[in-house]
Amino acid sequence: TPLSFGALLTGTRLDPPLHAQLSKEISSCRKVDILCSFIKWSGIRILLPALEEFTKRSGSRLRIITTTYMGATDLKALQELSKLPNTEIRVSYDSRKTRLHAKAYILKRNSDFSAAYIGSSNISYSAMTDGLEWNVKISCYEQPYLWNKVCASFETYWADQEFEDFADGEKFSRTLDIQRRQEEDPLFFDLRPYPFQQEILETLETERRIHGRSSHLVVSATGTGKTMVAAFDYRSWSREFKKRSGREAKLLFIAHREEILKQSVNTFRGVLKDRNFGELYTGKYRPEHYEHLFCSIQTYRSRKLHEVFPHDYFDYIVVDEFHHAAAPSYHALLSRSKPSSLLGLTATPERHDDNNILKWFGNHISAEIRLPDAVSRNLLCPFQYFGITDGVDYSRIAWRRGGYDEVELSKILDADGVRASLAAQKAREILLDVRSARGLGFCVSKNHARFMAQVFTRLGIPSESLTADSKDHERNTVQQRLKSRELNFIFTVDLYNEGVDIPEVDTVLFLRPTESLTVFLQQLGRGLRISEGKECLTVIDFIGQCHAKFRFDLRFSALLAGRTGSLKQEVASGFPHLPHGCSIQLERIAQKYVLENITKSITTGRRVLVDSIRDCAKQGEVTLEGFMEEHHLSMHDIYKRGLFSRLCAEAGVIGEFQEPDETLIAKSIRRILHINDYTYLQRLIQLLSRRDLEEISDTDRRYLTMFLPILYGDQKKRTPQSTVYQLRKNPEVHREVLEVLELLKKNTRVNSPEYTLPFLCPLQVHAEYRLDEILAAFGYSTWNTKKAFREGVLYLKELETDLFFVTLNKKEDQYSPTTLYDDYAVDQRMFHWQSQAGTASDSPTAKRYRKKGQRILLFVREEKVVDQVSQPYCFLGPVTYYSDEGSKPISFLWSLRFPMPAFLLKSAKKLAAP
Repeated sequence: TPLSFGALLTGTRLDPPLHAQLSKEISSCRKVDILCSFIKWSGIRILLPALEEFTKRSGSRLRIITTTYMGATDLKALQELSKLPNTEIRVSYDSRKTRLHAKAYILKRNSDFSAAYIGSSNISYSAMTDGLEWNVKISCYEQPYLWNKVCASFETYWADQEFEDFADGEKFSRTLDIQRRQEEDPLFFDLRPYPFQQEILETLETERRIHGRSSHLVVSATGTGKTMVAAFDYRSWSREFKKRSGREAKLLFIAHREEILKQSVNTFRGVLKDRNFGELYTGKYRPEHYEHLFCSIQTYRSRKLHEVFPHDYFDYIVVDEFHHAAAPSYHALLSRSKPSSLLGLTATPERHDDNNILKWFGNHISAEIRLPDAVSRNLLCPFQYFGITDGVDYSRIAWRRGGYDEVELSKILDADGVRASLAAQKAREILLDVRSARGLGFCVSKNHARFMAQVFTRLGIPSESLTADSKDHERNTVQQRLKSRELNFIFTVDLYNEGVDIPEVDTVLFLRPTESLTVFLQQLGRGLRISEGKECLTVIDFIGQCHAKFRFDLRFSALLAGRTGSLKQEVASGFPHLPHGCSIQLERIAQKYVLENITKSITTGRRVLVDSIRDCAKQGEVTLEGFMEEHHLSMHDIYKRGLFSRLCAEAGVIGEFQEPDETLIAKSIRRILHINDYTYLQRLIQLLSRRDLEEISDTDRRYLTMFLPILYGDQKKRTPQSTVYQLRKNPEVHREVLEVLELLKKNTRVNSPEYTLPFLCPLQVHAEYRLDEILAAFGYSTWNTKKAFREGVLYLKELETDLFFVTLNKKEDQYSPTTLYDDYAVDQRMFHWQSQAGTASDSPTAKRYRKKGQRILLFVREEKVVDQVSQPYCFLGPVTYYSDEGSKPISFLWSLRFPMPAFLLKSAKKLAAP
């Protein structure tokens, strides 16, 4: 095929075989990158002559990424490739599942005539020769944008910690041996947290270091690696503990089942790389040393360990499935133990028996593992969600605090034969074979559950009902019948929201409107466990005309992996931003009901917001924090409508007030909601509360100079002190600004590494700042800095410092073609950045960037504008020159001094797999 044009190879007699095409291409390359799921000896041996000649040449480089998935890769193939000079091979040693299904052959030349072959061909004899494979050739000359994305995507995979260097065949052979034995040696793998788990770990560190909290609750669905998070957290925490105390930290891990304890001790041993770590303490096992106990709650209670050990004997306590902690058996443990750190793990923080487990954590959830993260990482199975139009008009049912009136709801649903028959009909239509299904149906009442089971059974779908009244023997029998497919559905009310795990469940039916987001996710989670032979979870949800206070926006937002538009756009366009492998399909009328509900949502209407404040006041005092928590609102939701105090005045909750700057502050207060620098917030609260500001430090003056312009606008003619005095002339506004700052300080999760610039600049690494704040922090401002930020670079000559401002998600309507630069994170410590379009490789600017010791500071944000508010930048700290290529623009690789925080890495690694 021509060097300058693309092509499609489909294995016809007129197309050259892929191995011949690649061999010819390789003969004139300087670098070759190969990405494929598996490599067979029969495939690589016909490419070896070309690869041998290529790798002998000076300056050549061959890189290969592959996997051990399903044991398909031949060890001999990798061993022969590893003997080639200038060759590197990286392998994913996860033999049970793989995220790598791509096949790409990237061929780089010292010209614009590089090429990539992307398609269906792994390296096997059939795929390389006569198989019915499709492969597209992308030419750098013809399609430079696609070529750049191909190369950048490979670099992010190459940097992914999942792919490890292939040194020899020992680890490879052991991996396949483990697969054959269907067991896993926890010490064999170099265990690392997934990015979303790393985000949890960073949050726990912040909770301890910044907020001084010692008790933490982590919420995540079953199967998402809660125990792994606990093990990694204990590893880092115990290291610090040993530095302080000079001894090993004593651990107590509590669970209610021996099986969980066995799995947990193996997880800790794998993370800590210590085969001897931990002892089981159950009815069958007795420990010898009592240093690191994995103990059942039954044993803890029967042995009265709270009396055997002093209250502070264990330094670090983990309680798995913490939702059980409301039971009396846990009371002695939690009330009498005083560890330095308590970690609770649960998928279900919300209970239905009025026992509040959050009281052990100051009514605070430290961190949550979001369902989309777990699905994208293959820790949970994907779902296919079908929204069915329900003929019931729920809008007429009375709404009590938090949901529909249960009595009225039961009267409508308990014996609705038409609706029950519709459910059976839709199950038959949507499922390939309803008699092979293993499903749960969530009902409104015991009568409803029994009725649904009777209707399904009568229609040829064997089903049973279970409720809280069912005996243990009956539950176990029914569950076994479901697993064996003697039954196809169990209909229940509340029973399977928590605590019972049937991984084989592949279908869930939502047969009642579920108001609680937590309960909805718990019920959905019953079917998300990975099980052999289960491709996905089928979700059938019956959607009717709902009450205005029902919150579809919370439900669907929780299922999205991320979005850039409104939720209404997401619904109308068929949910394009779901986790990988997932889908949501709404019937036409069901979609109409959802869109109408989102439009009328509490977050969109000022009048509804005022009415809700008035309703809350009937239950007691209304606070900003309490109101947001009860109604699942953010401060952005509130401050779209102005000041919260004005809404309260309109609701009659507080007295009327008129203050001179209310209109100005009401419009600008959303501009301060990004602040997450703990020290900055702390100093602002102290400064705004002081009566006398005549004598303040230079740092405090800089903080006020950063803050007041974003609150008041252009401060050209005012000093910071006079602006604070002006704010105090508005007592209600002043009080609310302080309340907002206190809430921001309470919720900040930024754990900044120590870094100090050689001049006055109070910015903290990994905190977020608006452009005005950044300039003020360096002693500049928008009116005395005349340089345009269109191209995202500012050189502060007086400070010998370059500032780089990067927006990751660039849109053509916001940026000119010359500023749509290719900027992304390769990994936590490497960032790819393109210079301005006119910067030549030999220009003074480029030479300054490369100069050893040049101070370059990087600021990155995901979006430019969200909801009509300009977004802040995350300060990533100093970067140093690593490499560059090209000219006008130049592609630079920068090395970050501090690893990129996990919350930003997810979006910054936009070309990597999730």
